[in-house]
Amino acid sequence: MNSDAPISAKPDRRTVLTGAAAALAAPTFARAQSLQRLHKTIPSTGVTIPAVGMGSWLTFDVGANAGLRAARTDVLREFFRLGGAVIDSSPMYGTSQEVIGHALDQLGRPDRMFTADKVWIGDGAQGPAQIDQSARRWGVERFNLLQVHNLVSWRAHLETLFAMKAEGRLAHVGVTSYSGHHYDEMERILRDHPLDFIQLTYNMADRRAENRLLPLALEKGVAVIANRPFGEGAVIDAAKRHPLPDIAAEIGAANWAQFLLKFIISHPAITAAIPATRRVDHMRENMGALSGATPDREFRLRMVQNFDAL
Repeated sequence: MNSDAPISAKPDRRTVLTGAAAALAAPTFARAQSLQRLHKTIPSTGVTIPAVGMGSWLTFDVGANAGLRAARTDVLREFFRLGGAVIDSSPMYGTSQEVIGHALDQLGRPDRMFTADKVWIGDGAQGPAQIDQSARRWGVERFNLLQVHNLVSWRAHLETLFAMKAEGRLAHVGVTSYSGHHYDEMERILRDHPLDFIQLTYNMADRRAENRLLPLALEKGVAVIANRPFGEGAVIDAAKRHPLPDIAAEIGAANWAQFLLKFIISHPAITAAIPATRRVDHMRENMGALSGATPDREFRLRMVQNFDAL
């Protein structure tokens, strides 16, 4: 196998220059990161964020259990220590919002944070009340990003979110889809509405978004968050039954988590991936994907060939 395929060792020139220009106006988290870690630029605002964030589906839904809350606080502490910023949650995720809020209190509410949540309720008129409740659970005055979760009542909720943005109470507006559902409808929304973000499923085993949505997001200048980067564990568990490919060393991927994440965040349309984890050691593995070389298009094809051959 050819080991001389070109690898881009850092973000492309546009990403670096745009990120540098935005740094003066960007929130603290964007200025505080090491230049050695991969950041992506949100096209609509020029704000830069680390390309690996943190999801909270299942993993942070631990209720009032003090021991489990302390363990999740340790996970979030490590996330921030390693340069993390993007935290994503939803009112659908049980007690995850409250557990995040508790952890943030314990950590002194770090400045370096990009808060992303969702509105998820069938009655559009109840959207504002749900958003206020989510903010109280997090303990924040406002979110950096609010998304219509799984396109539920998306017309009414987008009206609310765009109004919040116009009033200066919200920086970014988006919509989400889970595991390939509603992609046709998401494409229509992306074409017809001035979104800042879309969120969809994208991983080595599920590359359906490459067909239309990722190219369209690039064309429209819309940021993309990749959810389920490990397929809720199924993708990485299957991969770990095999040795890490030799080519992983060429991009500084020391484990399967970094190999899988580097594939995702190296796509030019992807702004951030949001793996969820319960464990500090797994958080370290995930955040390691921000360092080292970033695969270019040719190297990504080699990664796919290696993965598909497992």
